[in-house]
Amino acid sequence: MYRICISILLFSFFCCIAQQKTQTFSADHPAITYTGRIDFSDPKLPTFYAPGVYFEFDYEGSYCDITLIDEELYGKNHNYISILIDQEPVQRLKLASKENKIRIGEKLAAGRHHVLICKGTEANIGSLALKNIQAEQIYKSLDQTTRKIEFYGNSITCGTGSNLSIPCGTGEWSDQHDAYAAYGPILARSLHAKWQLTSYSGIGLMHSCCDLKFTMPDIYDKINLRDNRINWNFSTYQPDLVCVTLGQNDGLQPAELFIKNYIDFLKKLSQKYPQAEILCLSSPMADPELKSYFALQLPEIVKRADDTNINYYLFQKSYNSGCDSHPDAQEHVQIAQELEHAILKQYNWKK
Repeated sequence: MYRICISILLFSFFCCIAQQKTQTFSADHPAITYTGRIDFSDPKLPTFYAPGVYFEFDYEGSYCDITLIDEELYGKNHNYISILIDQEPVQRLKLASKENKIRIGEKLAAGRHHVLICKGTEANIGSLALKNIQAEQIYKSLDQTTRKIEFYGNSITCGTGSNLSIPCGTGEWSDQHDAYAAYGPILARSLHAKWQLTSYSGIGLMHSCCDLKFTMPDIYDKINLRDNRINWNFSTYQPDLVCVTLGQNDGLQPAELFIKNYIDFLKKLSQKYPQAEILCLSSPMADPELKSYFALQLPEIVKRADDTNINYYLFQKSYNSGCDSHPDAQEHVQIAQELEHAILKQYNWKK
């Protein structure tokens, strides 16, 4: 009995020591690197809406705790996040409440670890905000990535309907969303680049579906894509490459009108990103008729734009194995691989 009491006291003592080592680091700590469109008006609570926004840092210890504030839109929506620590398999987690304290790496050995947290769901599911990180110590990531890509698009670019761990038509609509595993972030990681997704389900270039009141040219310069508000400062993220994947929701518009609207949008992007290459993409889920339409219009758009920084690429097949004929997770990998091959050839990039 005496030995048991001593063991309990020692266990409590060492637990107290471990707890005393843990510090709370606010969301504006310089060790935290944010990538994506983020509202820093309250630097202690940076808020982000778009899918694929991510932050990363290194921490010291066997684990750390991260507190995220979920907007809980309509009193019920909850975002998914993807959690990457070191080279461990990615964990996909659905938040459960307004304030969520998440333990990261609990079973890892003590030492320095890298963490990346990515918003998996899109703006119409609600915003996320980082409140704080609790750890022994945090450090700026050693990652030296400088190449940047931005992806403008619709639900395909968001990764909607791709994760079938919960079958299509069951659960909540957002249960199949997975921006981290969408073609854009997959491509960016393969090319050792940062990524930014400016994408929204149902959005079009000149006609959006699903009763949306705006098109991409309306919201392309905003942080909160859902409510078309909070101006984005383009100087904070100047991509080397901009991929535009629009037109699926527009459908078969009159050719001249579509060409004009597309070129007008490209001019806006060129003004914001004067040094960037712009790649206009056909829809990866287009049916044969729409695929033929893109094959006619995109070359004409690039020709009339008359800008050596603007090019196009036509996907070789359609990817429709996910929910509502969207690409599934494996097809997003295939899309990324097809697009990577085209980019390496077109721009002479090196991996």
